[in-house]
Amino acid sequence: MNKTDLLIIGAGPGGYRAAEYAAKQGLQVVIVEEDEVGGTCLNRGCIPTKTYVHSTSFAEARERMITVVSQLRSGVEGILSHPNITLMRGKASFVDTCSCSVGGDIVTAKNIIIATGSETKWLPIKGVDDPRVVDSTGLLQLETLPKKLCIIGAGVIGMEFASVFQRFGSEVTVIEYLKECLPALDSDIAKRLRKLLEKRGITFKMKTAVENVADLDADAILMATGRKPRTEGLNVEAAGITLAPNGTIPVDSNYQLSALGNIYAIGDVNGKQMLAHAAEMQAVHAVNHILGKTDNIRFNIMPAAIFTEPEAACVGPTEDQLKEQGVNYECHKAFWRANGKALAMNETEGMLKLFSSVDNGLILGCHAYGAHAADIVQEVSVLMCRDTTVSQLQDMIHIHPTLGEILKAPF
Repeated sequence: MNKTDLLIIGAGPGGYRAAEYAAKQGLQVVIVEEDEVGGTCLNRGCIPTKTYVHSTSFAEARERMITVVSQLRSGVEGILSHPNITLMRGKASFVDTCSCSVGGDIVTAKNIIIATGSETKWLPIKGVDDPRVVDSTGLLQLETLPKKLCIIGAGVIGMEFASVFQRFGSEVTVIEYLKECLPALDSDIAKRLRKLLEKRGITFKMKTAVENVADLDADAILMATGRKPRTEGLNVEAAGITLAPNGTIPVDSNYQLSALGNIYAIGDVNGKQMLAHAAEMQAVHAVNHILGKTDNIRFNIMPAAIFTEPEAACVGPTEDQLKEQGVNYECHKAFWRANGKALAMNETEGMLKLFSSVDNGLILGCHAYGAHAADIVQEVSVLMCRDTTVSQLQDMIHIHPTLGEILKAPF
């Protein structure tokens, strides 16, 4: 039997960050991974798709993806080689509230962090077992570019792949049940981005449900209808864990299972904010809680980006949400076409909406699409974390010429 201070199940962005941080704080850590380290994000998600985004052809994308993923995976393995960390390969299964079995070994720990991530949520559509139907992992494994690609779902995964494969030369159709793509994005921004992608040749069928895969005329069909927590085989019942109806592990604001003080769940498996950077910061907060340290991480300010071409990004509520909440707000708009750097880059397509409080001037959020929108929204996220007002933003000097000046354009 192995005894340790902290047992972490899963070596994705949340798990390996928790291990790295805890080890540097002096804790003895065992981290268990049944697949490759780095999780979905590194091996099958964020990193491979961004490699595709920044490649000029399908063939180049496939070649670069293998190189980039391998290099980053080696980096994670380097992180996990810290003397305070033991990496165990295998499937972890709870024995009780303090112990898990891994292969033939039993690991007992003072605290346990579940960081098992998520997997594709397959819709129960007739014909879903058609060999043409793949998830994002399957699409990345295709060796030849599909002439016709049909994407079910216009969320982040669907929109990123639609943008990439259209650029590679596929005939792309996106089918979405909702009236607009990217529901987390301000509807005005989302609509403008969709219209731009339509001009480039992508066909969108909004407010449409797929009933039978056989009806779809495509060489490949991407199921991009969301993700669900990965808990199968964990034997959570042995630890007294009851899953929520949607399959997530319920946690409190410290990512702790309230009834089980020594068990935490971070990242996609708790369903709170299914983003790699959210998992990393939840990891830090959970370890801080174990150590009795306080931090000031503001999880209510969570920036996110969609790497279409051009990219889109957001932080804070949409304009529709502000209206629904009855917030007394002001909307400040700016356009890429009026920015010198954007013109010089020949990247004039883009729009930004910055929301502020009428009552005290505080910046409430920002939604944008256009070249480097994620970088601009990241700046707004930092400003929001420091409770910045629009008048204070106006007083901040920005380099000229930069796209960052778009933030000050409305004032």
